Amino acid sequence: MAEAKAESLRARIYRALDPEARKRGLSITNIALAVLIVVASLVAITATEPTIYAPYARAFITAEWVFGGIFLVEYLARLWVAAERPGAGGPWKARLGFMFSFSGIVDLISVIATLTPGTPAGPLLRAFRLMRVLRLAKLGRLSSAWRHMAEAVSSRRSELILSLGVGVGLMVLSATLLYLVEGDAQPDKFGSIPRALWWAVATLTTIGYGDIFPITPVGKLLASVTAITSIGLIALPTGILAAAFSDAMARHREAAPSEDEKA
Repeated sequence: MAEAKAESLRARIYRALDPEARKRGLSITNIALAVLIVVASLVAITATEPTIYAPYARAFITAEWVFGGIFLVEYLARLWVAAERPGAGGPWKARLGFMFSFSGIVDLISVIATLTPGTPAGPLLRAFRLMRVLRLAKLGRLSSAWRHMAEAVSSRRSELILSLGVGVGLMVLSATLLYLVEGDAQPDKFGSIPRALWWAVATLTTIGYGDIFPITPVGKLLASVTAITSIGLIALPTGILAAAFSDAMARHREAAPSEDEKA
């Protein structure tokens, strides 16, 4: 009797924590956690400003301990209810799977970064504190849109890899051509292919900082061709993702009525 009651409690907590276990909408627990994640991340971001942190250091430290305690309880609860996931394959296997999953690792890192009182000073301390901002990644498990996006990226991974390869190839080709044309005129900027790569990255991403630019006629011509080509190249993965995301949303809308009918 006690064991059945414990399993029933575990199942209820699982449904409260995992949106995938619910037929529709988020639970009050999910909404509260989402608010806490955003607030805790804003506190961690604000704490990096010395003029704000110094007068209220005690309040920031207390807030971090409170958030850390809450997220530690959440982590332990998710670890306990992992066995409720369909196809878990046994309690301990399911819990190990959660511990080594992306979301489990993010949870653990953010909790440790919050609850560890003493860390080395300097850049390492700042990097360790910023790990608390990883809590924002926890919002992903609370949104079906994130799951749709992951499905869209996975379904178009071949096209995305191809577009990435084309982009890298064009970047190297552009840097090589500008090195050959501009290397003698501007050795400090285009004197080697690695130096010219900075210009290629800024141009292909359409950022165009203006700190490096060709001055020879041929170099300007090549730069113009590269800039025009980059417009279409940047739009390519955007179009692929937009179409994939639209297809994923359409599939989920079509599947929604059948799930309601089963319920």
